[in-house]
Amino acid sequence: MDLFGSENTKLLISALTKPKDEEEMQVFLEDLLTSQEIVEIARRMKVAQMLYEHTTYDEIARETGASTATISRVNRCIRFGHGGYEKVLEKMKGGTVQ
Repeated sequence: MDLFGSENTKLLISALTKPKDEEEMQVFLEDLLTSQEIVEIARRMKVAQMLYEHTTYDEIARETGASTATISRVNRCIRFGHGGYEKVLEKMKGGTVQ
């Protein structure tokens, strides 16, 4: 299955690139996702940031409440994925929320 070749996925990717600032992205995400989906995606992003900073699994789990399964999944994506987390985290460097 070509996940990113479908018309629906292309529409989603295009839509995600359209908000011009954080405020527009916030209102778009509020309409697009449930509050629980936003919480979970935000948690994965924080896990990725902490892994990128070489934080231990125990500290990540304690600070974020993420399960070790979630931390491991994000870590696999960072280590063996397509570089998406790294590209975004590098662009965010200096402007990250602590």
